[in-house]
Amino acid sequence: MTFETFFKEVKETLMDADVSNITEHLAYQFNITGEAEGIFYVEVKDGELHVEPYEYYDRDVIFTCSAKTLRKIAEGKTDPILAVTLQKLKVDGNIDKALKLKTLLGKKE
Repeated sequence: MTFETFFKEVKETLMDADVSNITEHLAYQFNITGEAEGIFYVEVKDGELHVEPYEYYDRDVIFTCSAKTLRKIAEGKTDPILAVTLQKLKVDGNIDKALKLKTLLGKKE
């Protein structure tokens, strides 16, 4: 899988997220390693979600993981905290804001 294909898949998944109740600014950078290697960012600002395939220099958190790990987290098959414990996900930055990723990725019931 190429980064472009993976990024398109991630963006389509994330754009369904309801961020209307997130009032603070969140900026995440994802460094994808291995297959589909690349960088993208996710930003919640003024109630809008932005997902772009660029580095984000004013980020709150950097997540580093494989595409496979991120996909499992996004699908709800792997808990992000467990992924960190298993060293499949590295987190650098504001831990409080990092924990809000789970809310952002939360599935609609």
